[in-house]
Amino acid sequence: MGIRAQQKEKTRRALVDAAFNQLSAERSFSSLSLREVAREANIAPTSFYRHFKDMNELGLTMVDEGGLTLRQMMRKGRQRAEAGGSVIRISVDTFMEVLDSNPNVFRILLHERSGTSAAFRAAVAREIEHFISELAHYTEATAGRTPMLARAQAEALVTLVFNAGASALDMKRADRKVLADQLVMQLRMVAKGAEALQHKVEHR
Repeated sequence: MGIRAQQKEKTRRALVDAAFNQLSAERSFSSLSLREVAREANIAPTSFYRHFKDMNELGLTMVDEGGLTLRQMMRKGRQRAEAGGSVIRISVDTFMEVLDSNPNVFRILLHERSGTSAAFRAAVAREIEHFISELAHYTEATAGRTPMLARAQAEALVTLVFNAGASALDMKRADRKVLADQLVMQLRMVAKGAEALQHKVEHR
């Protein structure tokens, strides 16, 4: 990569980071202005258009990045569990670590999931589908679930995790710990239910 291309990539990264930094419980992406993002990234507003067609393109990039970051972290959680320990407990702890260290990665998915933009809702739906598919394949492979049961279990787990994440975002640490314990219990209940159904299927 040449120096000019490196500089362009660095500025593009600065714009994405600037937009992420401005998200909060009170501010969704739709309330950000191009000028604010450019100022935070320390570039002239007119330079924005060298990197993104408009704010929507920036936002969709952030949704993709948020989903990818979360999936990578959850994969790491599962790898940690393979070295020993409960995959559910370690995955929940990993998820809570992401919320603690980089809450806005999850915040963009949460805000735009039910936002006014159809393109954003579709993009978040695609990211959630990636989560579900990946988890379904993992469950099928490691727990021997049928494809249908693995899919149903994955959908239930992702729904519970997203709902808990929405509650946990702006909680105090002690309250988040209680929520995490509750989430672990709920996920185990779903897993046990799927296991019982699998057992029924095998012994028909």
